[in-house]
Amino acid sequence: MKKIASSIIVCLYFFSSSLSAQKDITFEEIFTKSSLNPINLSRLQWITGSNTYSWVLNKNGEKLLRGNVKDNKVDTILKPSDINSELKRFPDIVWIDQNQFSFYDAKGFHIYNLSEKKIINTISIDKEAENQEVAPLQKHVAFTINNNLFIASKDKTVNVSNESNINIISGKSVHREEFGISKGTFWSPNGNKLAFYRMDQTMVTDYPLVQLGTLPAKEKIIKYPMAGQKSHHVTLGVYDLASEKTIFIKTGEPEEQYLTNISWTPDEKFILIAIVNRAQNEMKLNQYNAIDGSFVKTLLTESDPQWIEPENAAQFIPGKNDQFIWQSERSGFNHLYLYDLSGKMIQQLSAGDTPVEQVVAISSDGKQIFMVLSTENGLNRKLVKTDLKGKMTFLTNENGMHTVQMSADGNYFIDNFSALTIPRRITVNASNGKILQTVLTASDPFQDTKLVKPELINITAADGKTILNGRLFKPYNIEKGKKYPVVIYVYGGPHAQMITNRWLGGGNNWMAWMASQGFVIFTVDNRGSASRGLEFEQVIHQNLGVNEMADQLKGVDYLKSLDFVDVNRIGVHGWSFGGFMTTTMLSKNPGMFKAGVAGGPVIDWKMYEIMYTERYMDTPQENEKGYENANLLNNAKMLKDRLMLIHGTVDPVVVWQHSQEMVKKCVEEGVLIDYMIYPEHEHNVSGKDRIHLMKTITRYLQEHL
Repeated sequence: MKKIASSIIVCLYFFSSSLSAQKDITFEEIFTKSSLNPINLSRLQWITGSNTYSWVLNKNGEKLLRGNVKDNKVDTILKPSDINSELKRFPDIVWIDQNQFSFYDAKGFHIYNLSEKKIINTISIDKEAENQEVAPLQKHVAFTINNNLFIASKDKTVNVSNESNINIISGKSVHREEFGISKGTFWSPNGNKLAFYRMDQTMVTDYPLVQLGTLPAKEKIIKYPMAGQKSHHVTLGVYDLASEKTIFIKTGEPEEQYLTNISWTPDEKFILIAIVNRAQNEMKLNQYNAIDGSFVKTLLTESDPQWIEPENAAQFIPGKNDQFIWQSERSGFNHLYLYDLSGKMIQQLSAGDTPVEQVVAISSDGKQIFMVLSTENGLNRKLVKTDLKGKMTFLTNENGMHTVQMSADGNYFIDNFSALTIPRRITVNASNGKILQTVLTASDPFQDTKLVKPELINITAADGKTILNGRLFKPYNIEKGKKYPVVIYVYGGPHAQMITNRWLGGGNNWMAWMASQGFVIFTVDNRGSASRGLEFEQVIHQNLGVNEMADQLKGVDYLKSLDFVDVNRIGVHGWSFGGFMTTTMLSKNPGMFKAGVAGGPVIDWKMYEIMYTERYMDTPQENEKGYENANLLNNAKMLKDRLMLIHGTVDPVVVWQHSQEMVKKCVEEGVLIDYMIYPEHEHNVSGKDRIHLMKTITRYLQEHL
């Protein structure tokens, strides 16, 4: 293999043209010009079973490269054409060991051997297959076609579920991907069995979507469980590859409950399921026999008067069949607890007001747990390790966002780091945090342009005590004495954080461009948003939009204190929950804002899905007052400022009915409103139409602020 000095590779990445003056950037360029984004290493990952790592180089034709923690040399492993003469780009690969990797293509699942320089195994998979998941020993692949689950090997394909009713679905994610659910299949540690979700949604209300492209247009029916209505029923099957038989875990009644965070014991004898009641105020972590599906015992129970929301499956300690880590917010912040299968808590492993965001890895000897904490009021992410006695040690101390990949043995980690003024820096570190190699340092992609970088600020929340994080883009080359229009970009809902100590403060190039065009762009993470603990988030319970708006109005007070802000030209823009917040702010504060753009907005929470809505609002039957107060149809008559609603016509998340009902109500009230639809788009307008969407939003704000 050809050796390439890493300094040459780095120079290729560091290349940046020198401009003599600050350059104007066109609107289209902020979405299409890759050089305006910090450079990165594509598909960087550890090579399994080694202390080497690989990435794909895109310069002058793709190459798969390998670095080594022991030196600064870089190998070229192979080119796409070495796999297949017709390949121009590398597929996404997963390393099996130092000599083999696997990948998918249109023909199926393949294993490539570097020594033999060829594909040594192929499992053919139907071209319609989705949700592919390979077994641990790489001999079987689970996948879905339509509503059924299949398992393919080199010799045959088995239809595991064989359901004829399209509303009974196996092998896909359930509960609308709440509770951390992102998939529907769970291989046992040695690949001998496959656990899978089976979702019966025959009892859920049909909801119509209209599909264009034919004359007449066609109706597409989806199942959409709205708050207070019937929910789907979920069970967990276990398919045994040896017997080719399926048993179902006896999770019992009621049928309307949430089966979350599935995990296997290392010996493949038991399955753990975190079962949450529909009211989402109690969770039981139950142990079941994986042979006959019988209930064994409840290992632990947690409850909360507001809500309980487990999002992380039990993680077993390597080498131990009976000890696992459980993540819980019982202290008010997400932390790690060591349990055994008797249900005894052995040790709390992390503590304090710095919640655990992610368990990155457990060392192969089972003695160290590596995790990322949210620190400094949620602004930073830092890598920490703890032993099984709960002794915590910070491995990264520099403020900013540390995105970490641990080597399999836990002796090294790759740190992809960014901060407000640091676009990106990638290093290889020893497990004690010491930097061994700097693999990449990105230059400022805004250098010599008029694109603006933000500053981070703090304001006090409406409760008079809580500190909120804010982000402010000031206009380019701001003139003393001049007043500038403002766009408040808002999300404001749970499970999201708009502001962090990363490049652009978590903002984006559109915001930087708008500032270059003479706008102030402002965002504040109100109470109710993520990574600040339960008290911070749960203030929204039963009253969505109330405390969030109160905090956003404190942001308006801050803006009015700035001598360069035109207080008569303040606009608001947000999408999804941010669309709800935009419409809330304009309709409940007539005359305060001059214009707003609300994309994919929730208008009436009774029309949103059960799992999310009932967690924060309870059911409409239990919380009639809260639902009425949050129902923006009741505020339509108060709208006095320019408001544009935008919606995708086949949105399966916030269904199109929300914004249509608002338009209908405005017509009834004689209130003028602006409206834009994106035919055939779902909740987010993506692809080539994204530029059209952003141009529509930008023009509206430019014309009305």
